[in-house]
Amino acid sequence: MSEPLLAIQNLCIKDKVGETSFLKSVNIEISKGEIVGLIGESGSGKSLTARAIMGLLPLEMKKSGRIIYQNQNLLTLPSKDHRKLLGKEIGMIFQDYRGSFTPFIKVGKQIVETICTHQFITKKEAKKIAFQVLEEMGLDSKRVYRSYPFQLSGGQVQRAAMAMILALKPSLLICDEVTTALDVINGEKVLNYIDKVCQETGCAVLMITHDLAQAYKRTDRLYVMQQGEIVEEGFPEQIRCHHKHPYTKKLCACLLSLPKADSFQTERVSTL
Repeated sequence: MSEPLLAIQNLCIKDKVGETSFLKSVNIEISKGEIVGLIGESGSGKSLTARAIMGLLPLEMKKSGRIIYQNQNLLTLPSKDHRKLLGKEIGMIFQDYRGSFTPFIKVGKQIVETICTHQFITKKEAKKIAFQVLEEMGLDSKRVYRSYPFQLSGGQVQRAAMAMILALKPSLLICDEVTTALDVINGEKVLNYIDKVCQETGCAVLMITHDLAQAYKRTDRLYVMQQGEIVEEGFPEQIRCHHKHPYTKKLCACLLSLPKADSFQTERVSTL
């Protein structure tokens, strides 16, 4: 197996006095071109792990361990150098999409400025890319491009935010509950496009989700997190059908199987 693009090694995060542990010896590896899922209940530490990678933790939090990205330890990297990696190298699609855009600047202008900041291309070329990625997100590209964020629905803003990040084609993409604000059809469109970007560019994806069906279908490997610890890891089929940890068993039991169509029809006929 090739050297991982990202390796989180014994990551621990505590409060400023060191009494409360939020993450406990977390170890995660992601290779180029791989989609890795991080699952667990709300408050288990999934988003905190992502924010540690992005360098977005409060300064008063105590951090130990290593987050190795392309032979650099992100935990000890100067903040100025860390910020240079964000966007083009490491991109994140946040669960809270409302902070993705400045309210009183049109969406298209913000996307173009973002692309031009990270890529040495003209505004005309950036505009062409912006229209393309907005279309890939299933949006009316012309309308969204010319709109202010408050003129769009929450789902439209979420997809526009994803388009802006994916336009940069980062080497590592962190997706934090990206389909929360979307209906099933548009959620599938977005995930299909993330798959496409992953295949075309070889980017690695860390997919944080509470949707187990999505995790089983879309990922190459899964990590299960409970109360700030990784309690189990493996391929989706292993986690789903051959799990070993009691918490994983409890988590997987939450995904109820629907009755078969024929039994449903039989039950329906009998009640008529």
